[in-house]
Amino acid sequence: MNAEENITISKAEYEGLLSAKSSLEAEITYLKYQLSELKRMIFGSKRERFVPEDPGQGVLFDLDEQERKPAEKEQISYTREKPKAKKQPLRLELAAHLPRREEVIEPEDLPEGAKRIGETVTEVLDYEPANLFVHRIVRPKYIISSNDESTEIVIAPLPTLPIPKGNAGAGLLSHILISKYADHLPFYRQVQMMKRQGVRIAESTITGWFSATCRLLEPLYERLKEKLLSTDYLMADETPIPVLTKDKPGSTHKGYHWVYYDPVNKLVLFDYQKSRSREGPQEMLKDFTGYLQTDGYKAYTNLENKNKITLLACMAHARRKFEHARENDPVRSEEALRLFGMLYDIEREIREGGYDTEQVQRIRKEKSEPVLEEMERWLKTQAQSVLPRSAIGSAVHYTLSLWSRLIRYTEDGRFRIDNNLIENSIRPVALGRKNYLFAGSHQAAQQAAMIYSFLGMCKINEVEPFQWLRHTLEVIPDYPANQLEDLLPVK
Repeated sequence: MNAEENITISKAEYEGLLSAKSSLEAEITYLKYQLSELKRMIFGSKRERFVPEDPGQGVLFDLDEQERKPAEKEQISYTREKPKAKKQPLRLELAAHLPRREEVIEPEDLPEGAKRIGETVTEVLDYEPANLFVHRIVRPKYIISSNDESTEIVIAPLPTLPIPKGNAGAGLLSHILISKYADHLPFYRQVQMMKRQGVRIAESTITGWFSATCRLLEPLYERLKEKLLSTDYLMADETPIPVLTKDKPGSTHKGYHWVYYDPVNKLVLFDYQKSRSREGPQEMLKDFTGYLQTDGYKAYTNLENKNKITLLACMAHARRKFEHARENDPVRSEEALRLFGMLYDIEREIREGGYDTEQVQRIRKEKSEPVLEEMERWLKTQAQSVLPRSAIGSAVHYTLSLWSRLIRYTEDGRFRIDNNLIENSIRPVALGRKNYLFAGSHQAAQQAAMIYSFLGMCKINEVEPFQWLRHTLEVIPDYPANQLEDLLPVK
């Protein structure tokens, strides 16, 4: 058969080829989307801000052929004013609360009778490495004789130490924990830093101190859990953490920190679970009644007490889908991002205005609901024409599937438009993974969850973590159990 000979196929075969072509095109689009997401994860910027293009703004290098021709040259001359001397650069204003160490420098060969008429002060911010020191507790003994010739030895009681019969003070224990879980310094690096100061402490000793400190804080952690679960509005999310286990020598187990956040009272709770299955939130939320704001993960929809829980979704997750789809379909993606931008402009106005919950609900009803109605109409129209497996199709169908939960934030002024607050709480875990790589055991992962809970609350409530933890370790051994809530780092 030569190339010019016509090929005749049936209508059914033709329709089959069209269907196969359409399927292959959809598969190619989906694979391109997966490749784009992989490149984004490895090389891409995590910034998600969208600024619509100004139609009146030209594009660099976007010139027609006429504009590309070199312009005719001409010689011009002009006069200009001589620039003024540069102003003295502004120096960093040094914090007033820092202690001042004064050094007075007198002029050399100052003649007798010179009168002081003032002074010039220069302040320089300086630093000294933190110093370890030994806190010696001296308790004198006294002997008291009575009239009946009996004697008694009197000595002051030893103050309660964070670790009974231990030789680590509250300040050192706090420094070790803050260094690892806030500043992401593994224990072995801290051992090396202490060694440079001539103090040799085995890493196993520090690990033992850490476990003892966590046992001391467990009652406070349990009280935090009770207080957080007594509310009726929570956010939830989860993040992985590698864990060393005996059943996987040479590799790590993928555990999860489930994070619960009360945005009204600014409480954070990390809870470690061995898997991402629903058993974790099911156990934690078994007695919870109220509103739960999450991403689209299905584990939250199949809880045993789901009839007592009303779900809200995260607008930031939906917006992110369209931001990722810009390469696939820039026109549709930018229209969606424009609508999301209008919603977030309203939220910014609310945040900066300092409104109460009733005012917030009224503003959202007047301004946000019309935008949401426009977005819903647009999404339903686009759903009929986009490929489901394309990036833009995935974004449209994901958003529509969660629509009733996404718009629920307008029903109560306490509710937030997204879960970004809880994602900010999770960020230290991600930073820690890059530094100390894994938890040494399932127990160590849960102990880390406890410390992350307290430090997350310190961050959100703007409480200095070292000062809080040192004070807590000093007083908690003798603190009344029914008043432990007073020690939580909240304002």
